[in-house]
Amino acid sequence: MPLSRRQKIALASTAVLIALPVTAAVVLLNMDWNRAKPWLNARASDALGRPFAIEGDLALTWQQPATAERKTWRDYLPWPHLQAKDVRLGNPNAMADTGEKAQLATVSQLAFSLNPLALLDKKIIIPQLRFDTPQVRLLRSKDGKNNWTFDKQDQPSPWQLELQSVVFSKGTVTLDDGVSKTAMRADVDTIADDARYGIAWTLSGTYRGETVKGGGKAGGVLSLQRQGTPFPIQADMRASGSSVAIEGTLTRPTDLAALDVRLKISGPSMARLYPLTGVLLPETPHFSTEGHLTGTLAPRGGEWVYDQFSGRVGSSDINGKLAFSASTPRKRLTGEVHSRLLQFSDLGPLVGADSSASKKERGVPSTQPAGRVLPVETFKTERWTSLDADVRYTADKITRDAELPISKLDTHVVLTDGVLSLTPLNFNVAGGTLTSQIKLDGSGKVIANGIAAELKASARHLHIQQLFPRLPALQASVGEINGDASLSATGNSVATLLGSSNGEVRALINRGSISKLLLEEMGLNIGSIVLAKLAGDKQVKLNCMAADFAVTKGLMRTRQFIVDTDDAILNIDGTVNLADERLDLTLRPDSKGLRIFSLRSPLYVHGTFSKPDVSVDKGVLALRAGGALALAVVAPVAALLPLVNTGPVEDSECAALLAQARVKPVAPKPGKTVRKAR
Repeated sequence: MPLSRRQKIALASTAVLIALPVTAAVVLLNMDWNRAKPWLNARASDALGRPFAIEGDLALTWQQPATAERKTWRDYLPWPHLQAKDVRLGNPNAMADTGEKAQLATVSQLAFSLNPLALLDKKIIIPQLRFDTPQVRLLRSKDGKNNWTFDKQDQPSPWQLELQSVVFSKGTVTLDDGVSKTAMRADVDTIADDARYGIAWTLSGTYRGETVKGGGKAGGVLSLQRQGTPFPIQADMRASGSSVAIEGTLTRPTDLAALDVRLKISGPSMARLYPLTGVLLPETPHFSTEGHLTGTLAPRGGEWVYDQFSGRVGSSDINGKLAFSASTPRKRLTGEVHSRLLQFSDLGPLVGADSSASKKERGVPSTQPAGRVLPVETFKTERWTSLDADVRYTADKITRDAELPISKLDTHVVLTDGVLSLTPLNFNVAGGTLTSQIKLDGSGKVIANGIAAELKASARHLHIQQLFPRLPALQASVGEINGDASLSATGNSVATLLGSSNGEVRALINRGSISKLLLEEMGLNIGSIVLAKLAGDKQVKLNCMAADFAVTKGLMRTRQFIVDTDDAILNIDGTVNLADERLDLTLRPDSKGLRIFSLRSPLYVHGTFSKPDVSVDKGVLALRAGGALALAVVAPVAALLPLVNTGPVEDSECAALLAQARVKPVAPKPGKTVRKAR
């Protein structure tokens, strides 16, 4: 039966519809796809905002996409699968060329599939991109411009690129960073038969001027579409004797965010972490910590939280939470740190007062001159303006080699634009309190390459018996110590600060007893020698001891220094030079009441802090003894008179001294001096 006209038209249309895709498929399968490279290069360059080129062969096959289930006809449509050799991705136009052929990445071969229907909407959708021996060079110039950030162009491209996952293989990644003075290289290789990790890498180079070595592992497939899919990472880095190790996941790779890892850190000093982290931390003994780190890997540093960490610093334990923000104009560190037990000697590195062995371990040369007591190690104030900080530190108990009854420490550390404040720095000591406020201006605005310091400190009701618990019970004192200090200074170390200080220092001990043993417990070798020369090693009841010094340019001059015991009053005059660590004191004892055979004479304390010397005024002593011998020939009874010292019989001046000690001294501003007392 002949076909109608309408049927012929329908049959012809159907034949054309079938022939077109068949013809297209035949053409696509047999055509030379290298002719399409210029078009593909142009479209990719437009979408990426930087030069893209396939310089080797380009081959195409057809594969159905790997989907879990097929719901529509689109799911049965085969996708073009391209294999390209010698692929190059250049730097953005904003980055100046740093070499003859500056490239962000080169790949000997890459393979990827394209969604053909998405091309109709000007979308380049790549479900999976496979790299073979990639060479990646990450660059950042001194002005902060980098080649790894794919910013939107001034004139947005009509084409969009959607990369859903990346498969890594053997290759090399280098980083040249002009901001942090970093030049590093990572060599990457695949791992076989590992359920968690697909690649391993080794690291070498310099970071912030320090030699760095390390390595790690990572997942073989990085999902850029499923942001909740964890990408496993493991890494460790070592520099300047310090090590940093992480293990965890990255779950938002397109935003360089959601880093969730277990972090372990150790090193000879927290300050040595600066080359690895860029975060300013204090000098400490050897330390190690472990905790939970979460963060955002933003281009300029991001936000980081180190939570539930614990560890040790020297012999002390620490735990707490710290948060770091790469904010502007300065980075910021905040948090709270706590110690159950703090070893007092672990505070020594903060001011350079640790031993030579400790300095060597934390990588600091021992610059302490022989015979000097005050630490001369300089503070690194040039780093202070790189970070702001607000950290609270508390300790439940503090010990030293000879037990020191400090039950609590509380300090609030604030660093703002190079000005460091410890307000307060408080201790509970021996039943009393030691409160202080310290301000250290290392911004360079007051003194270049140094510190302008201010100190206010008060000691109240420190019980001597608790302060020196190793004293035998019969020799333990029941007195207490009170004192005040107010100083200002400029310098770049503890020695130079004290050597230029101005202000006042006062101390008072009332009610108790004093002995050579007590002075030895206090570490006051000078006082031990003096007491032995005056009275031997016997227990002496102490009514009060008051010391009042005016400090001018590091020279401590006595305004009043009296030791009042039941036997005598000891008046002390002279100076203590903090700049050259020298002593020049004269001690004049006056016996109370009737004392037979009193041959006591002035004592002189000279020498240095490390080697003090106590001597007797031999001239006065010989004169008194010689006079007694001469008179013995004339009048034996009169001969006793030079040896009799009635001394003051009135009550001691303790009440007046106590009242005077309650007036707190006031320090002048750094650089100014106090008026000399008359």
